[in-house]
Amino acid sequence: MPQLSVIVYGPNAQGRLTELLDSLAAHPLTDAEVIVAAVGDWAREAAGRHAPEFVVVPLPDGTRDPVARAAGAARASGRWLHFVHAKDGLPAGAPRLIAERTAELDATDTPHPVDVLLFDHVTTTWQTAAAPSRDGRRLAAVGRAGRALDGAADLLRLAPLLGNRVLRAEFWRAHEEQLTTDDEPRAAHAALLHAGRVACLNQVAYEDRVLRPESLPPRAPEDRLALIDRYESLLPLTRGRRAARVVLYDLMVRDLLRTFAREDLPDPVAREFFRRASLATVRWRPAGHRRPAGLEGVRQGLLEEGAYTKYRAFQAANRARRTARKAVRTRKRRLSAKVRDHQYRRALNRPLDPDLAVFAAYWDRGVACNPAAIAAKLAELAPHIRQVWVVNKANAALLPPGTDHVVPGTRRYWETLATATYLTNNVNFPNAVVKRPGQIHLQTHHGTPLKRMGMDQMDHPAAAKGLDFAALLARIDRWDYSVSANSHSTRMWERAYPARYTSLDHGYPRNDVFYACDAQGVRAARERLGIAPGRTAVLYAPTHRDYEAGFTPRLDLAALADRLGEDTVLLVRAHYFYGGAASPLTGLRRSGRIIDVSSYDPVEELCLAADALVTDYSSIMFDYANLDRPIVVYADDWETYRTTRGVYFDLMAEHPGQVARTQEELAEIFLSGAWRDENAAKARAAFRRRFCEYDDGRAAERVVRRVFLGEPEESLPPVLPVEDRTPAPTPEEAAA
Repeated sequence: MPQLSVIVYGPNAQGRLTELLDSLAAHPLTDAEVIVAAVGDWAREAAGRHAPEFVVVPLPDGTRDPVARAAGAARASGRWLHFVHAKDGLPAGAPRLIAERTAELDATDTPHPVDVLLFDHVTTTWQTAAAPSRDGRRLAAVGRAGRALDGAADLLRLAPLLGNRVLRAEFWRAHEEQLTTDDEPRAAHAALLHAGRVACLNQVAYEDRVLRPESLPPRAPEDRLALIDRYESLLPLTRGRRAARVVLYDLMVRDLLRTFAREDLPDPVAREFFRRASLATVRWRPAGHRRPAGLEGVRQGLLEEGAYTKYRAFQAANRARRTARKAVRTRKRRLSAKVRDHQYRRALNRPLDPDLAVFAAYWDRGVACNPAAIAAKLAELAPHIRQVWVVNKANAALLPPGTDHVVPGTRRYWETLATATYLTNNVNFPNAVVKRPGQIHLQTHHGTPLKRMGMDQMDHPAAAKGLDFAALLARIDRWDYSVSANSHSTRMWERAYPARYTSLDHGYPRNDVFYACDAQGVRAARERLGIAPGRTAVLYAPTHRDYEAGFTPRLDLAALADRLGEDTVLLVRAHYFYGGAASPLTGLRRSGRIIDVSSYDPVEELCLAADALVTDYSSIMFDYANLDRPIVVYADDWETYRTTRGVYFDLMAEHPGQVARTQEELAEIFLSGAWRDENAAKARAAFRRRFCEYDDGRAAERVVRRVFLGEPEESLPPVLPVEDRTPAPTPEEAAA
């Protein structure tokens, strides 16, 4: 019996089924089977090309989706069922992730098994690709443990798709009649409401492809009334379950109001929709339920009253107010832009100040990264050059005392950018900045590229997110110099950012500290973080996923801390959605075994304090490798990340130490000592030679002498070979 049955169902709409099946065939499944309930001749032909590896169930053209789902499920032999519509997609590795997670759930010894497993998804439309959902935070908040829906009713707010959940086969058979409906959202909600227990996998494992409405058969206006029927059939399932009732009721009111407001319904249909929606809103309102504040509450009140004419008048008044406000805002923006442009043009006519340098980092967040290291060395070697930092208003108060700065958009900001000779940033300056003759733009970057960057994102829309590539090219045309830490970066920057700048193969200035710091500095860093002597500090620093809505935790930190024991401290460089006194992390925080360093700066100090690094695909691994300390890669979703984000090399083949694909593997790497064994050391040495090529502790000096002092390349301090460098002592060495 396979662990998972992937049931693909439906017609080969716009050829999407072909793409889906080819993708599944390209990544053979372990402990899973594929059943194709192929509707129509084209779907049957596409599925037939993958027989007998895939089981094909041919169905007549016009077979409805619920019938096709049922036909596929009848042939399935897996413990869990994943219904995948033929128009949709599965990220590479998704079936493996689902099979592994369901196997974990099956191994849990409980008299009340989990019936439904939920996970995240991305959405592709006919215009965009792989846009992240908003479900990640809710999945993360619930955690990995199975629980009754009454204790996690917010899961009803997840996108109501059958594709972002898998059902235990026994559960499906017990409730097949209630789940067999043409209304997919109804079936998705009903699965949760019937489930005894649910669990979450807070990773992307489904791609919902939205077809252009104009390419589909038209819907009659009366079809909108089915939305009311959906909730009228679901709300009875919440009797005696107040939390679920409240969430589902709020969803109903939201959907009814949105449909009424946004659908251009003929007046007779609109009146009938409003009448029935009003009755449902009153009939199913939970006891003691309060309307939301503001306009939403007014809308709901009018709906409950059945006041159709008043509601239409309210809509018209709101439209008029929005139009007037928009006109005022537009006039203000245009006036502000004219004033700014006038001030900037006047400043551009002034002579450049040869002793003025502007610095910025991370979209004006403050003094940080390579620009900060360059600025510090510039103050030492050329104190006559005045430094001004660009910092947004929110972070200005966090600047070191005495830091001269300008706030973006102000008059002094534009005047400073117009007259400074040197402009240094680890990202780009705004499009409106003019590159004047004689100005020098220094691009420092802020990491070594594993993921695709710049123009290479054109083939990865989930990463690009609507990036204006023409504007990007105009920005990089302003660069005079591009700093690089290794020849890999140099080649990738020149490919991703094609322009006439000069590559400075000098190393990353921010990494100089890894060679300048002594034992006392390492001890001081640990003391500031509250790491007790003798404890092993593991820095966990995951990267962002472009296909996820915000950050979602990929590890159960409480469980990991328990496995690693009291002598290990986890430094967590990310925001985790564990909250309240009941959080399993609360006691661990109090004991100092987990320290939230998400807002701690500089990150280089965290690296100095850590005995080891655990990361996934973050560029911090390239910087940390300078310290020649153990690195463990936690790559639970490598296939999804590689496919969705795009990468420049295979990290699984060229990793800096050990690789874990599951939390259990990660814990075992530390418990067995493999994190710092001979194999890990060999992999790290090869990684250092390739990616720490120019980082030897004098990168900032080389950049300052070359760019600001104009010294020729041949007179700069030569790069010290990797084998001749001495990084900062490890915490163990520093304590000796």
